[in-house]
Amino acid sequence: MDENATDGQPADDRPAGGVTAAQPEPPSSEPPSSGPPSPRPRTRRRRILRVAALLLALLLVPLLTAETALRLNYTGDPAPGTRTRHQDALWLGHAWVDGRKGDRDVEALADRLRGTGIRDLYVHSGPLEHDGTLPASAYPKARRLTAAVHRELPGVRVQAWLGDRLAGEGPDGLRLDRKATRSAVLASTRAVLAAGFQGVHFDLEPLHSGDRDYLDLLDDLRALTHARGAVLSVAAHQIDPLPAFHSFWGATTGHPKWWSQAYFGQVARRVDQIAVMSYDTMQPLQSLYGGYVAQQTSLALEVTPDGTGLLMGLPFYHENRFGHRARAETVPAAVRGVRLGLSRTDADRRAFGVALYVDFAATEADWRAYREGWAATPPTAS
Repeated sequence: MDENATDGQPADDRPAGGVTAAQPEPPSSEPPSSGPPSPRPRTRRRRILRVAALLLALLLVPLLTAETALRLNYTGDPAPGTRTRHQDALWLGHAWVDGRKGDRDVEALADRLRGTGIRDLYVHSGPLEHDGTLPASAYPKARRLTAAVHRELPGVRVQAWLGDRLAGEGPDGLRLDRKATRSAVLASTRAVLAAGFQGVHFDLEPLHSGDRDYLDLLDDLRALTHARGAVLSVAAHQIDPLPAFHSFWGATTGHPKWWSQAYFGQVARRVDQIAVMSYDTMQPLQSLYGGYVAQQTSLALEVTPDGTGLLMGLPFYHENRFGHRARAETVPAAVRGVRLGLSRTDADRRAFGVALYVDFAATEADWRAYREGWAATPPTAS
């Protein structure tokens, strides 16, 4: 808008000299008013404002109620003994199998992990091709890695971490509804086990709650891995924080981020380990995030069989983007939340641990928080 305009008129539309010539008034076709103006426009505005306020309240009240519940869920003290059961895991990046890291790196990793509860390493060895195949060139140094880990860390298992984007929300990706694709995934699993891995860890996303093709694939993978004495583990979506929340979220965003608790249980019954990706939670504060992790821990414990190892993810990374705030999603908050959920639901459960995501983004503060809060051992002197 021109800053020299006055009275709501652009400056170029005003008569020269700033004087407005008198103009005759046009004849009016309306009868003269006999009273004050009608109040209808003002009443209509009030009604619109009331409806808007009501809709806002309908949205905010449940949200505030849920967040208050999460804050309360973060209160109290964890039960004594809710520490590592030596069933923990660590996600490792692709550099460990493509030649960028060697024996000295394994030695340094071993120094880092001694005295912690880490038993499994999920080493990124994919991704799978969209047809389910996996070229051997994706993990050329796998056998060297597994031999070095077994030498430096006896008793620690090395699993091939395989994943891909699923085609459920777009035209491209892995299609589990195709039998040929599932058969190719099985062949890829046989190949990585033959390369020296002691198990396979699958992370397929976005995986919608209720996907029967995924359950069928897990049934086949379980038979395959068990026949070879190997471990089958998966990364799992979070569980509905409110009943049927995944359905509501899917209908409004097209991306049903959560799983129903029942579906989580169906997956857990088909695997040896299930690791909850308990990060990227959209929580703005540490207390709310910790309360959310406590809730997720309890929900997962309720439906995971005793024979399946349940692991809760810890955020060893520090990005700031939609769904993840580094100041809120911290390792201390996650560890406290895990311990609170474990204390309230199944404090004596043995097949339970935490999974650290991910090695290449971790800081010394992350490792210290894990050791002090969960592993309960001092850091190794350098």
